[in-house]
Amino acid sequence: MLLNLNIIDLAVVKSLDLDLEKGMSVLTGETGAGKSILLTALGLALGDRADSGYVRPNSKRAEINLEFDLADAPQAQQWLKDNELDTEQQCLIRRIVNHDGRSKAYINNRPVTLQALQELSEKLVEIHGQHAHLTLLNADEQRRLLDAYAKNQPLLDSVNACYRQWHQTSKELAGLIKSSVDQTEREELLRYQLEELQQLDLANFSYAELSEEHGKLANLGQILSTGQEQVDMLYENDRQSANQMLNHCLSELSHIAQFAPELNEICTMLSEAQIQVEEASLQLRRFLESQEADPHRLEALENQIGIIQSLSRKHHVTPDELPDLVGKLEQELDGLAHSSERIEALTATVEQLLAQYHQLAAHLSGQRKLSGKKLQQKISAMIKELGMPQGEFLVDIGALDSSTPKLNGKDKIEFLVSANPGLPAKPLAKVASGGELSRISLAIQVTTSSDKTTPTMIFDEVDSGIGGGIAEIVGQKLRSLSHNRQVMCVTHLPQVAAQAHHHLYVEKNNQTDITSSNVRLLETEERIEEIARMLGGVNITANTLAHAKEMLFQSAPGTQPERTITGN
Repeated sequence: MLLNLNIIDLAVVKSLDLDLEKGMSVLTGETGAGKSILLTALGLALGDRADSGYVRPNSKRAEINLEFDLADAPQAQQWLKDNELDTEQQCLIRRIVNHDGRSKAYINNRPVTLQALQELSEKLVEIHGQHAHLTLLNADEQRRLLDAYAKNQPLLDSVNACYRQWHQTSKELAGLIKSSVDQTEREELLRYQLEELQQLDLANFSYAELSEEHGKLANLGQILSTGQEQVDMLYENDRQSANQMLNHCLSELSHIAQFAPELNEICTMLSEAQIQVEEASLQLRRFLESQEADPHRLEALENQIGIIQSLSRKHHVTPDELPDLVGKLEQELDGLAHSSERIEALTATVEQLLAQYHQLAAHLSGQRKLSGKKLQQKISAMIKELGMPQGEFLVDIGALDSSTPKLNGKDKIEFLVSANPGLPAKPLAKVASGGELSRISLAIQVTTSSDKTTPTMIFDEVDSGIGGGIAEIVGQKLRSLSHNRQVMCVTHLPQVAAQAHHHLYVEKNNQTDITSSNVRLLETEERIEEIARMLGGVNITANTLAHAKEMLFQSAPGTQPERTITGN
């Protein structure tokens, strides 16, 4: 159960340290006092989406800390153990929201993802919002409530896993069948394309080398002419070649080097340069002599490059990508050749998955119908207690119109109600008034929660639209839920507040520039005054106080809180 709630700089709460105990606790206070911010804090700590608007003005960040005793939460203990986050019998949850809207989450002082926090939270706390009666009109919510009551989740997971496998396999099979219609034409096209590509000698294919050889042969005349000119300029021109000029320079400098020995190094360098020029000239001459025009080879290269470029444009790839294209086409052709075998195998798999789905879905339907009868009996009995003496609640479970598998099984689940005798049961949205819908919603929540293992349950103004003697019954039902778990309830009804084991009062403080809210645990006399305020409004008379005292001690005799709360 939740032992402690600690809040720092969250909205109107500057700081709050709230110790909680087992049993039923109510939170009351004037409208706008800040009761909702406590539930907001719990929601954030348990994984709700955060934004910068939650941070108190002039603060850098907001922080919420929760401390849980796990003695009554075996599923949470196991989850922590599986995720290597376990300690002893306690669990600490921490959520920090920065002023820029970014947040961090911690479990037992170790950082975790928001998804991990949400997974753990489901095993610790269950929150029923004040608009639960509106979501109750949704068909999927009605199915979820029935499955939760019937504890169908493992079976439902099996059904949905089977559905997804069937859906994916059926999709693949349909694609193959569609492809097989044009398979012959496609095979012929692939073979033709491969024959075209294979004329390129792909084993030794290099477009860069072909382009280089073609460029050389196409420009051979210019290569020979320019090459011969350079041989002459380097060596063979006796009058003005680089070799002749170097030889002259070397001769002149060698003559004067006998008077200036410092020039000997330069002479050595010029001698080496002369040798290099001579060697380069010889190599260039040998290269030119080895070149021979080959018009036939040039023509063949031009034809081959033309084919390559044409195929490249045709298949929308670069020339260098043509070998990879051949591999892809061969793979597709091989797949088509074996598609009939694949179709046969997939068809058998689809039939097998379909039979498995129908078997699981039939089992799920049976579980739903069995639990649906029990649920409608319990809710019918409860709504009679809640001021609908002639009310009858029905869980209608029928087959979907389509025989095609669907997520969550093949049942159409609808909650029906008959508010008056002799009238046929109709869907909630068509029959129930606002007050009746609130009562039905509360009856469903209380009924479906009675068998759950969640150690802490929070009800946020789920008693709206209810008053008088019915409100007292609502309080009794909520109190009965708390005999083996912790129940927290935000309420405006004195009849509900009087039933609680512990009464928390939320009040607003306007003494500073920034409004703040604080929470305090009410002692017996303070509880009487608060219940009187809820009963009588502005002017509280002695009769109102007497009525409040009577309500408190009749509903929860001997209730005496013994702990303290600090906050501002």
